[in-house]
Amino acid sequence: MFDLKSLFKKKPNIFYEYFLLIAKNIVLASNSFQEEIQNLDNPLKAENISLQIKTVEQMGDQYTHEVIIELNKSFITPLEREDIMELTLQLDDVLDCLEVCASHLVLYNVREADDYMRIFTRNIEICVQELYAALELLSQNKLKEIAKHTHKINDLENAADDLLRDGLKTLFTTCSDPIEIMKKKEIYTMMESFSDFCEDVADILEGIIMRNS
Repeated sequence: MFDLKSLFKKKPNIFYEYFLLIAKNIVLASNSFQEEIQNLDNPLKAENISLQIKTVEQMGDQYTHEVIIELNKSFITPLEREDIMELTLQLDDVLDCLEVCASHLVLYNVREADDYMRIFTRNIEICVQELYAALELLSQNKLKEIAKHTHKINDLENAADDLLRDGLKTLFTTCSDPIEIMKKKEIYTMMESFSDFCEDVADILEGIIMRNS
C-alpha cells in the first residue's frame, strides 16, 4: 500500500535544516570576526580573515538560493511560505552586515580595536549565540522556548544603541582628526547595525511563534 505520508515526511524538515546551516554559518563568521578584531595590528592576517568571512558570506548566499529553490518546489512547508522567505532573507542580511564590518576594518586600515569596538564585538558574539539558540529551538519546533532568546536579542540591540551614542559622544569630544572621526563613526555605526538586523530576525521569530502556537 502506498504511504502518502512518507512522501512528505522529510520535506517540511529540510527548511529547518537550512536554518541551522545558515545559523552555523553566521556563528563561523562571528568567530572569524572576533579573530580579525584581535589581529588588526597584523594587516595581512586581518585581510586574510576578512576574505575568509567573505567566503562564508558567499556560502550564505548559496544557502539562501537553495532555500528559495526548495520553497518553489515544496507542496507542504512547516511554516507559512512568507515566514520562511522573510526569515531566510533577514538571516542573509545579518551575515551581509558582518561581512561589511569585516571588510571596512581592512579598507580603513584600522590597526587597533578601541574599547568601543571590543564591546561591540562582544555584543555581536552574544547576539549570534542567542540567534543560534533560537533557530535551534525552531528546528525542534519548541516555539514557546524561543521567546527568551528573542527578548535577549532585543536587550542587546538596546545596549548597542546606548553604546553607539556613548561612543560617538566620546569620539567627537576626544578626537580632532576628521578622517579618524569619519572612519570610526562609520565602523561604530556598522557594528551597531548588526544588532538591528538580529532584532529584525527576532521580530520575525516572534511573529512565527504567535501564528503557530
